[in-house]
Amino acid sequence: MHLRYSYRLYPTAGQRNALARTFGCARVVYNDALAVRKEARKGGLPFPKSTDLQKLVITTAKKTAERAWLASVGVDPLIQSVRDLDTAYRNFFDSLAGRRAGPPVGLPRFKSRKDSRQSLRFTRNGFRVRPNGKLNLAKIGDVRVEWSRVLPSAPSSVTIVLDAAGRYHASFVVEVEAGLLPEATAEVGIDLGLTSYAVLSDGQVIDNPRFLRKAEKKLKAAQRELSRKAKGSRNREKARRKVAKAHAKVADTRMDWLHKQTTRLIGENQAVFLEDLNVRGLARGRLAKSVHDAGWAAFRHLLEQKAARYGRTVGIVHRAFPSSQLCSECGHRDGPKPLAIREWACPACGVLHDRDLNAARNILAAGRADRLNAPGEPVRPDVAIPRRARPVERGTHLGGCGSRTRAAAARGIPRP
Repeated sequence: MHLRYSYRLYPTAGQRNALARTFGCARVVYNDALAVRKEARKGGLPFPKSTDLQKLVITTAKKTAERAWLASVGVDPLIQSVRDLDTAYRNFFDSLAGRRAGPPVGLPRFKSRKDSRQSLRFTRNGFRVRPNGKLNLAKIGDVRVEWSRVLPSAPSSVTIVLDAAGRYHASFVVEVEAGLLPEATAEVGIDLGLTSYAVLSDGQVIDNPRFLRKAEKKLKAAQRELSRKAKGSRNREKARRKVAKAHAKVADTRMDWLHKQTTRLIGENQAVFLEDLNVRGLARGRLAKSVHDAGWAAFRHLLEQKAARYGRTVGIVHRAFPSSQLCSECGHRDGPKPLAIREWACPACGVLHDRDLNAARNILAAGRADRLNAPGEPVRPDVAIPRRARPVERGTHLGGCGSRTRAAAARGIPRP
């Protein structure tokens, strides 16, 4: 499998100028190629091929007075820029045809030098890692790299990224073998929330760190200072970078925390089950800032990624499953409850439930039932699973679980 390993770069002043020039040339080549394709579409001409575009916007353009400066940078990132445009069009057409999952993808747009993120890619012909640890980039030189870990294999490409905070990163694509972890006996259901970040079916509670909320005071001060600077001035650029650095620190801290939590969960459990939350819908409500601060989508993505790498299972329970309405002991459905109700007693069996813990146990039972695809099997939290599932599983067939039959299946009760 292919993974990305990212490292911090520390270019010199001259190398920063060379990188800025390369960023600009790659952006111009991308925009020129996009303009050619737009004109061809407007004129009803055939779709220009990638090789023809490369000859037109790179090879031929270098011989003109308007684009002669393209020869001052390496050709590899310019070619990759045209290939990036091919990928953008392919994603658009796949999305249009329904072959691409996720939200709809629009047509490629022109890039701007004011974009907060600039990037360019080098293939094997355009870079090499020196024996002294420096990264040699074509027509840029040897750049110092902060090697936080060793590359597991020879990289096939590297992407140089300049973020809004002015930091440079090198993202290497390397091929690694899946390292399967020893078989674990534990399985866990997770109920995500805002008061507590996650409540596990075994009773563990992960507190919500609220990284953005804790940094709000510093962010407000930096943004207030930015608003008072004259537009276009150097002081405004300094203030903008200060705000970007503050936001980058929050994002990096959150991602580090998410990596640690997901690594622990994958290492301790053979299967992890989550609820398919409507994060996009929740992010449009009054809790939008807290929802974005939680990073639920990144949490799920990291779990699925690590499960596929280490031979674990991640199951996603349908969002229509009433995890907060079912009694995890007897299966009685008590109906919807306001968020203010954190504890409730089942009117059928009398058991007192913590709302989040009960939901996590129901998610575990529903995930197991869906994974086994055999209603009537023992799927209670204290019963072992007799077989191993696929590395990553998505979806569930419990969407219509308002019926008595499906609720019984989620609890492991045989069909009548």
